[in-house]
Amino acid sequence: MDEIEYLKSCVKSINDFPKKGIVFRDITTVCENPDAFSRLCRTMADMYRNAGITKVVGSESRGFVFGAPVAVLLGCGFVMARKPGKLPRDVYSEDYELEYGTNTLEIHKDAISSSDRVLIVDDLIATGGTVGAQIKLIRRFNAEIAGAVFAISLPELGGTAMLKEKYGIDSRAVMEFPGH
Repeated sequence: MDEIEYLKSCVKSINDFPKKGIVFRDITTVCENPDAFSRLCRTMADMYRNAGITKVVGSESRGFVFGAPVAVLLGCGFVMARKPGKLPRDVYSEDYELEYGTNTLEIHKDAISSSDRVLIVDDLIATGGTVGAQIKLIRRFNAEIAGAVFAISLPELGGTAMLKEKYGIDSRAVMEFPGH
């Protein structure tokens, strides 16, 4: 079994969660397996190993789970994009649309500089709403966005295509699953 097939075999698919007709890709089963979790983080980091990354941005909360180890593996800083009211210093805020409403992400105003080369890391890309908000936040710093890497992509939901078309952002995923 190759690396990607091994990792895919560690993801549990849960039918009809959170609602009927949805197949939920449960990444927590990868995190619970130390071998799979280590391999996944290494694979994500290797996709941008020679890209000159100086900061990794991960959003609350699963973006923290993958973003922090990827930052360590790349030897760079990690920046948290958090929900409102969680960060103690001055922040930039960005609202974004979800399938079921809106949400907001915030980043400290001094977390990134214009000389940084940033990689966005998250567990999954579906429609791309959360990562779109991160892109808008990072662009306020005039930093360069090298790309975005995800553990899982659901290409049928259009998130990776949207990142390329709307924002010109290169995105990569370790695993792809059909459906939603």
